[in-house]
Amino acid sequence: MIRFILRRLLQAVPTLLAVVTVSFFLMRLAPGGPFDLERPLAPAAMENLRRVYGLDRPLVAQFGSYLAALVRGDLGPSFSFRDQSVLDLIARGLPVSATLGALALVLATALGVGLGIAAALRRGGVVDRLLGVGAALTLSLPSFVVAPLLQIAFGLTLRWLPLGGWNDGAPSHLVLPVVTLALPQVGALARLTRTSLAETLRTQPVRTMRSLGLPPARVTRHALRGALLPVVAYLGPLAASLLTGSVVVETIFGLPGIGRYFVEGALNRDYTLVMGTVLLVAGLVIALNLAADLACAWLDPRLRAAS
Repeated sequence: MIRFILRRLLQAVPTLLAVVTVSFFLMRLAPGGPFDLERPLAPAAMENLRRVYGLDRPLVAQFGSYLAALVRGDLGPSFSFRDQSVLDLIARGLPVSATLGALALVLATALGVGLGIAAALRRGGVVDRLLGVGAALTLSLPSFVVAPLLQIAFGLTLRWLPLGGWNDGAPSHLVLPVVTLALPQVGALARLTRTSLAETLRTQPVRTMRSLGLPPARVTRHALRGALLPVVAYLGPLAASLLTGSVVVETIFGLPGIGRYFVEGALNRDYTLVMGTVLLVAGLVIALNLAADLACAWLDPRLRAAS
């Protein structure tokens, strides 16, 4: 298992370097710049700003300086948020996005896996048919449709929950954005669990266990160990996407998360802020995929030998 982890970590380093390299040069080559305003600055002021932030140097020199600062853990200053570093902005927005994402992940996993197991054990039954309709519905409705519908129903009509805002993470302000984030994933996880478990229950080892008269609960537990492999693998990238927040959900509900800073950084050509958020997302994707791979290797030791 230690060798398995080391191999995955060694693969992560060139992946992160590739993400940083591509993102850096794409941002610099895109039209416009961080100091292009509606009312242009005087040429002397523009030149001073470019010199202060090192933008007057060749691209290769800028990239080398950025990598050197990155090794020291310095993501640089923000170009659009004056007197603030990218690390400060990420430290401010990440707890918001992480709180929403973690709650949405727990809710989606609990409901999705539970419903998928129930549908697989009673194929063709009422739960199975309702799951098919419900999963198709949740997967077809985008977040920018679900969020306003929930706001109208529970915020404006019933007045049970606030329409938006963070309010220091008050539970009432978390319900609607968490449900909006989790709802599509409930359908995806339920369908994935149902399909995987139904196939596992039809395999020869499971049929042999049933023919030997083993209790149904024990047979189901044995089948779940293999059936959950694709579910666990799916949870890696899913967790990364949820923990780093949803741009649409955070915008609709007025939440100060990572998604907001990414959008503002992209609109304002804030190179360092966009690079910092991209690097954060890439790091989380790699780390959580590694965690998912480790969980899959624990569930099925054959994966360790094959990798």
